[in-house]
Amino acid sequence: MRHVFLVGFMGAGKTTVGPLVAARLGRRWVDMDALLEARFGRPIAAFFQAEGEAAFRREEKALLFRLTDERAPLVVSTGGGVVVDPENRARMRAAGTVVFLYAPLSAVRERVGADPARPLLAGGEAAMRALFRRRFALYRAAAHCAISTARFSPEAAAARIAAYVRHREDGHAGMPDGTQS
Repeated sequence: MRHVFLVGFMGAGKTTVGPLVAARLGRRWVDMDALLEARFGRPIAAFFQAEGEAAFRREEKALLFRLTDERAPLVVSTGGGVVVDPENRARMRAAGTVVFLYAPLSAVRERVGADPARPLLAGGEAAMRALFRRRFALYRAAAHCAISTARFSPEAAAARIAAYVRHREDGHAGMPDGTQS
């Protein structure tokens, strides 16, 4: 058994779906943003503001690499920008199954609004759209499969992900029922 990494844009449902997937697979769930905030002793937005994005990405990468070295299989809800670094994408793919959770930008906007805890939203609507477009291809490139969190409820998405992971770990390709996500 290997790790499961949930990637996707902010508000895609990684933190909501992650524990549901972990429960279905009998694995421990970790949220990278929560672990980083605990390590920093402050919210990510405060760290970001004081130390900058480059420092944050270094810390994020170090944590990701530690998690990929864990012996017990995990379900990891990553931060939205973890895929920006090509080494992170390669490391996740080598260490397990990467699932891209996606929703249309309108749904993401509705879920996160103008949340001040999200430092990359400071540029407003145009910046959010540009960031969404830039990262979408990176999420697709990193992922073994993609699941719509707009099309499926969190529980249904978790069930599909767990079935896919079991199917893949049994040596099969594609979704177990032959459908696309």
